[in-house]
Amino acid sequence: MCTLEKRGSVYILTLTGNDEHLLNPSRIDSISAALHRVRGESTATPSTCTALITTGEGMFFSNGGDIPWVQSNKQKFLFMMSKIRGLLTDFMSLPMPTIAAVNGHATCAGVNLALCHDYIFMRKDCGYLYINFNDVGRLPTFPYVRATIRAKISSPAVWRDLIMSAQKIPATMAVEKGIIDAAYDTVEETVAAAIDLGEQLVMRKWKGHVYAENRKLLFPEVLQALSVLETDESVKNSLIVPIKDPASRL
Repeated sequence: MCTLEKRGSVYILTLTGNDEHLLNPSRIDSISAALHRVRGESTATPSTCTALITTGEGMFFSNGGDIPWVQSNKQKFLFMMSKIRGLLTDFMSLPMPTIAAVNGHATCAGVNLALCHDYIFMRKDCGYLYINFNDVGRLPTFPYVRATIRAKISSPAVWRDLIMSAQKIPATMAVEKGIIDAAYDTVEETVAAAIDLGEQLVMRKWKGHVYAENRKLLFPEVLQALSVLETDESVKNSLIVPIKDPASRL
């Protein structure tokens, strides 16, 4: 599901396998366990500064929520979205700088996963950001979906392109639109640049708990939205789409 390695003071979390890295409870639990280790080690030695990089194998960063796992079942859907919300909360509260090295396609919840990092790098030769609510006839009724996009992307024109036009945005365009910080020719260069930034940030010797609190101060609306529990009302226009539709993602 994922691996976690440490190079010096930089942790590298990699979503493993040559699949779509769909966010289902099993994968989320695997990632959450890695984050728990990172948080625990950082808290145990508060004088040691660290950074976290998240990337993936293959052509997908994450293709969103695992619709086949849900099987159009309301309770399973609510459970999965609760797990995704918990995962994004973990990323937003980590006591260290975080960098997403987006290795390929990121769709819907995959976009939110990237946006919950402090910095986003992306490869140019493969992948795009894509939120397909209009393409599949679904509303983004979960508060954290809206809050993360509005907090991390400043331009209403970009909201229009990403949400209203369901535009597939490649790396170079994502830099131009201010969605990501930088784009690199290959995945290897993307990860290397993320490691380099992580090492530079570690050298600042920031206190992790202070860094985490400053992030909360900057994005209170995201943290507030991530505290909102899933309800039956939030399902009404969000899911229950044919499983046979491979383009349907959350």
